[in-house]
Amino acid sequence: MLTRVMSIRVGISGWRYAPWRGVFYPRGLRQGAELAYAGQVFSTLEINGSFYSLQRPESYALWHTQTPPGFLFALKGGRYITHMLKLRKVEKPLANFFASGVLNLREKLGPILWQFPPGLRFDPERFESFFALLPTDTAAALSLARRRNRWMKGRTRLAIDAVRPLRHAIEIRHDSFVTPAFVQLLRKYRFAATVADTAGRWPLIGDVTADFLYIRLHGEKQLYRSGYGNRSLERWARRMQMWETGATPDDIPCVLQRATEPGMRRDVYCYFDNTDGKLRAPTDAKRLLRKLGLSPAAPGLRTTGRAVTAWRRRRPIG
Repeated sequence: MLTRVMSIRVGISGWRYAPWRGVFYPRGLRQGAELAYAGQVFSTLEINGSFYSLQRPESYALWHTQTPPGFLFALKGGRYITHMLKLRKVEKPLANFFASGVLNLREKLGPILWQFPPGLRFDPERFESFFALLPTDTAAALSLARRRNRWMKGRTRLAIDAVRPLRHAIEIRHDSFVTPAFVQLLRKYRFAATVADTAGRWPLIGDVTADFLYIRLHGEKQLYRSGYGNRSLERWARRMQMWETGATPDDIPCVLQRATEPGMRRDVYCYFDNTDGKLRAPTDAKRLLRKLGLSPAAPGLRTTGRAVTAWRRRRPIG
């Protein structure tokens, strides 16, 4: 009987948190092995450091080697672009970002998340100009990277091993984005509207605008701190299964209604960011995996291709 691998990935935002040591990470595990361990448990992780500053090519190369085949990183775009420049005159900073070694993640480079501050309102012209700059494959990213600032010399990677598509997700935090014009703009460029659960602090938009879903769970009742109860995790599991199979959950608000597309399968990425206190995210992510039937890999499992099977759920077709 033919089988199909489900395309749902659940992970955590970041991996280097001291309070996780001896709790999520085994006691005595050296810090340099933490990513390899987390990569055995989860099929994807969000890189946070790229949001705060440009990382180095050797770091991206190391992260690639420390994770198993089939693993994917999500990557946060730089806050210098989104929060400081607020999308004004960002071509050079974007070039610097893609020149900084991002492409060393090779086949493990998953969606790129662009998160915007609560004070930034929706400006259609400004956002369309930014969207038009974002590369949609690695060849375009390399072309953009070559236009980097001169001061980047000596800390760049200007090569690709293959031409691969790039995906972008947009996370907003201002009510002005709850408008058809924003959703239509995302659909034009096929960028995902991030489904962000923020304990009611900022807008929750469930519109499907791309061939993938990007979900960030920041806390059920208290932003960044609170965990998720069983009923809440069951709801998120059901929603993710519906999105993956082309359906649309009826309990997430949408700006524009769109008909269900049966048979139109979508990739779903979900990251727990309830990391203040630094203890909730790994536990909640593992519980959600179990509710999805995607059991996390066993602690101590070697980082080999066999680990990939621990992330997958297979089900028959036909």
